[in-house]
Amino acid sequence: MSVTASARRSTPVSSDSTLLDFRNVAMQFPNGTVALTGVDLTVNRGEFVTVVGPSGCGKSTLLRIASGLETASEGTASVATNRIGYVFQDATLLPWRTVTDNVELLAELNGVKAKARAALAQEAIDLVGLTGFEKNLPKELSGGMKMRTSLARSLTLEPELFLFDEPFGALDEITRERLNDELLKLFVEKQFAGLFITHSVSEAVYLSTKVIVMSGRPGSIVGAFDVPFAMPRDPDIRFTAEFAELVGEVSHALRGGHR
Repeated sequence: MSVTASARRSTPVSSDSTLLDFRNVAMQFPNGTVALTGVDLTVNRGEFVTVVGPSGCGKSTLLRIASGLETASEGTASVATNRIGYVFQDATLLPWRTVTDNVELLAELNGVKAKARAALAQEAIDLVGLTGFEKNLPKELSGGMKMRTSLARSLTLEPELFLFDEPFGALDEITRERLNDELLKLFVEKQFAGLFITHSVSEAVYLSTKVIVMSGRPGSIVGAFDVPFAMPRDPDIRFTAEFAELVGEVSHALRGGHR
């Protein structure tokens, strides 16, 4: 595939509700690797869109383009907000800073005054269930608590668009499910737009209003599934026949999308 340097970013989107709009987005790296091709993807306010696909299919590259860390080689990547939260696979906490100080970091870097950022940080800490751990250092936290701290740090920016790069992938199943529930509560309360990357089909279906399936490299979209379950979502829905059926359909599309 030949990819030309004709990409544009942050152009106006077509609807007031649309925060992210990719049209025919492709990505070729300097070493010649083509990570993405022909990706059309829209995320609106109040939508939680999850992308699943095999390793190396360009899922994380989508997030990097959305955040402005990468520029697409081809197509148009339109982002209608500067209020973007980004939660990585690793919590990326500063080991010498307490929970509160880590949560305040982004607000501090964005020039928010001390009193205001302290209030934002405490609200975020309370929202993610870390009240009482404000003075703890990262080495004193469990894996799940570290990810809560990372999530709280991004919440201080009051994001309209939240990007999640497999944030719960390294956690045990019980902790992962608990954080899924807490993330959904935040989504219902804050009504941000979410773009979430995962290898877990059941996690994708549980969290999302829509699941996108990508093929192997070069990644392209081979399936899209609307998730009909209402928000807020009952955790027991994971054990219903309707949930299992949708997980099966997404898994089937994922297997068919391997190249």
